[in-house]
Amino acid sequence: MQVTVLTEGRTGILGLGAEDAKVRLTVVEPEPPPPPDPTEMAKATLCDLLQLMGIKADVLVRRSSAAAPSSETPAIILDISGDDLGILIGRRGETLTSLQFIANLIVSRKLASRTRIIVDVEGYRLRREDSLRGLALRMADRVRSTMQPITLEAMPANERRIVHLALANEPDIATQSFGEGDDRKVVISPKK
Repeated sequence: MQVTVLTEGRTGILGLGAEDAKVRLTVVEPEPPPPPDPTEMAKATLCDLLQLMGIKADVLVRRSSAAAPSSETPAIILDISGDDLGILIGRRGETLTSLQFIANLIVSRKLASRTRIIVDVEGYRLRREDSLRGLALRMADRVRSTMQPITLEAMPANERRIVHLALANEPDIATQSFGEGDDRKVVISPKK
């Protein structure tokens, strides 16, 4: 609210000749706050979560090496570095997946829009992705030579997706997932 004094007004003598002050009140719309930066918010949220967990680590923003589809917002990749961070990865990356889910949930609620955050620990996800691609290609070679299907161990959805994508352009190899829940597996088989 902005106040502009038009006339000062007077008190007069014994109330005679008194004049009220005249003012103009103008409603001033506040400047809209700048929209928060999703990357900074994601980094701050992950730092807060780590602090609450009692884990001393640094969080770095990493650029995605893979291009996101045009309909999809590029993911914010946060890489945690520090000492003894195996506890953040957990068995088969389950703890890391849970931490990523919580960070995504908090940031998406704060921004009131869906934000994709990928949380990694010292490049674990990159190494695991390379390892799965290599495994998929080796198993595809074995399937070609034996003409028998091979079933891989049960793995989470994101890891099964890596295997399917690694073999998607192989003309003589087919992949299929089967099973329920945590027991879903990928079968690599020859195309008939």
